[in-house]
Amino acid sequence: YQRRVHGDYKMLLRKAIPLMKNFARTFTKLVNYETDEPHKTDNADYVNKELAFSKFYNPFTFDPSSVSYQDSVRMRNERQGTTNFSYTDVVDNLYTFLLRSEFFWPVVFGLGYAAMEPDPNINYPWEKGVLSPRFKGEHALRRYPTGEERCIACKLCEIACPAHAITIESEPRPDGSRRTTKYDIDWNKCIFCGFCQDACPVGAIVEGPNYEYACFLREELVADKKRLIANGDKWEPEIARNLESLTRRKYQSNVLFFQQEAQN
Repeated sequence: YQRRVHGDYKMLLRKAIPLMKNFARTFTKLVNYETDEPHKTDNADYVNKELAFSKFYNPFTFDPSSVSYQDSVRMRNERQGTTNFSYTDVVDNLYTFLLRSEFFWPVVFGLGYAAMEPDPNINYPWEKGVLSPRFKGEHALRRYPTGEERCIACKLCEIACPAHAITIESEPRPDGSRRTTKYDIDWNKCIFCGFCQDACPVGAIVEGPNYEYACFLREELVADKKRLIANGDKWEPEIARNLESLTRRKYQSNVLFFQQEAQN
């Protein structure tokens, strides 16, 4: 193991020594390359006096055809400016740096797409989006077309509610039927699952399309029977339309299911 480690060190030294020599040689060239003083020599004709104060001047390393020297001369000329102004050069520069640039066309296509795309925003509350017929919003108690309450106080909705948000009290009528005297829904507990609507045998309790019932007090989120009936009277046309749409879809899906079963 020690021999192997010693051999690795020797191999690293063999590789490091040439690298150090190259670094020292490159550093020396760099220092001579960036010096501001001309190289001292006995032969005065060997010194180019026009480049004596240029950082590129070094009799041993200077090359007028080098890329760095040409770039420096070009940048110096650009800083000094040109006396001959040509519109052709302006057009060429615009074409080169604007139309052929990869930063120009993405911006153009992006702005064009944004300008042609229809605006997805709506001006709420003056404009409102379309709601699904299955939307579950504020509850409502419905009536029959004759004006009589649909609820028969069976309390199936109270039993089906997983959050225990519904409280019902009832009493019999003189004709023997039962009607509710108290029907409260606590929206602080309600999870809007729709089980009450599914459990009702007469379609009395439904979840309407209204979602704008925010308030400041928790007590305001407890709806009594009077409020629920008022909601039903207000949203009855839309509730009936949604229920009809859901019934039609359910019927069509059942028909399609039985047709497929008959074919199989």
